[in-house]
Amino acid sequence: MALAESTIEHEGAPAPLHVRWLGRVAYDEAWDLQQALFTGTSQHLLLVEHPPVYTLGRRTDVANLLIDPASVGAERVEVNRGGDVTFHGPGQLVGYPIVSVPGKRGGGMADTVAYVASIESLLIEALAGLGLDTGRFPGEPGVWVGPESDRPRKIAAVGVRLTRGRSMHGFALNVDVDHAWFEHIVPCGISDKGVTSLRAEGIDVTMSDVVEAVASRAAEHLTPGRPTDRADQVFVVRDSDLSAFTRGEGAGEAIKPERAVAERPERAGVPVTLGRRLDQAGVDGGLDVSARKPEWMRVKLRTDPEYLRLKKVSRSLDLVTVCEEAGCPNIFDCWNEGTATFMLLGERCTRACGFCLVDTQKPQPVDQQEPDRIADAVQRLDLNFAVLTMVARDDLEDGGAEIVARSIGAIRARTPQTGVEVLISDLKGKSSSLATVLAARPDVLNHNIETVARLQKAVRPSASYARSLTVLARAKAAGLTTKSGMIVGMGETMDEVRSTLADLAAVGVDIVTIGQYLRPTTHHLPVHRWWTPEEFDELKRIGERELGIPHLESSPLTRSSHHAGSAAAAITPH
Repeated sequence: MALAESTIEHEGAPAPLHVRWLGRVAYDEAWDLQQALFTGTSQHLLLVEHPPVYTLGRRTDVANLLIDPASVGAERVEVNRGGDVTFHGPGQLVGYPIVSVPGKRGGGMADTVAYVASIESLLIEALAGLGLDTGRFPGEPGVWVGPESDRPRKIAAVGVRLTRGRSMHGFALNVDVDHAWFEHIVPCGISDKGVTSLRAEGIDVTMSDVVEAVASRAAEHLTPGRPTDRADQVFVVRDSDLSAFTRGEGAGEAIKPERAVAERPERAGVPVTLGRRLDQAGVDGGLDVSARKPEWMRVKLRTDPEYLRLKKVSRSLDLVTVCEEAGCPNIFDCWNEGTATFMLLGERCTRACGFCLVDTQKPQPVDQQEPDRIADAVQRLDLNFAVLTMVARDDLEDGGAEIVARSIGAIRARTPQTGVEVLISDLKGKSSSLATVLAARPDVLNHNIETVARLQKAVRPSASYARSLTVLARAKAAGLTTKSGMIVGMGETMDEVRSTLADLAAVGVDIVTIGQYLRPTTHHLPVHRWWTPEEFDELKRIGERELGIPHLESSPLTRSSHHAGSAAAAITPH
């Protein structure tokens, strides 16, 4: 699918409809993300696929669910939309418009009938563009093939909820779905009419074709008069290896140096799999490995006494600091100011993001004494604000959440006056694991989205854009100060960064950091370009003034933990 140009909001211009193709997303994650957007004022259309799930609306007759969903490997979820039971699963495009809906003529409540009709019109027009004639069936919401024939069949279900002029839920359009899933329910409570799909009707199209057909027409029907902001996660080519680097075996086969010099010098040393991900994301070119850093990226060595003291204490307690492990350019600045970030759960990560230097060998057993050592270090260093980050531990049932929570508690017990920020992984999207961390009430909950939607699978193949937004949305719903960060210089555009900032603002993120990507080794992502200090200033202006993010740190050398204490203080009511 070709990348669409985005028209983003600028000061004085109407806010756009943010259209996002997010790929495969668990139903509960999409639900919580919807909830966060629903409570705001942004205009979003989320387009996703779900793992198999049966959803029951408020008026569902449970007799229409013919089996126990678990018996066929599906979930059962009760939701607050209208309508009866329906199915979501692979091969089906699910759309969630979270938009402000106009009231009826003459004022008053939002016009639900007109809004449902606008969704139906969007789908009817999109399907016509794909070569399939469809229409409405009197008295039954949704889109139908042959509605006036002797064999009407539903191709798209529509079910929405409108409250205080805001919408959620939406539509489910069958593209190439396994129809056996529908045999376990009475779809939408309609027993005398069938269900169909584009594939069953002989329309040979891909999911990306359908997403493009819907997304390109969405604003016209859902938010007339607004521009469209597109930011899609790249469609994954299913037969390519998009997994992380092989555990304990390095990054995999690299492009041979002699070939890289002749063909693509910026890819010298880059693993073939990582190069394939970049190609899929449309990233070409970049800086040669030997390219010199611009003057604004050079860091002067400053081993002041405070830096040396902190280093000595860290070593004596056998602690790993992210400052060292990630090769942070601000290590001298932060340590000389007496600020430190500690890494929990060891120094080996179960993921292998294309930008990160952390070791990816098989992780060692969890050290149960680590929380106490962290608290001891914070006390001995007399820190006003401590940052606790973590490696991803997908080998653990809770993703490492218990150790994070215990570390917060240990610091609070030793030095209750110390502020605590935690920079966590996505914890595999498990809401129960995240709840463990949230219950410890860190002063700041940080989770980095890292990059724009298009580059997610190239930059961090084991994570997802939607999951990161959901983690932040859940933390905000729990009443915490939330924070996220990005690194630029990997092939993204200014408009794409602006789109990501718009999404972070829409889920209520309080603090954002943006810095320049630095290539740790030749086996990692190439630097596509150096962003200038003026561009970083512009991103700060966009984030704070245009999008309303309360605090944004943006500079070439900014990293997640840089100025963490002052940033938290800047948005904390006094």
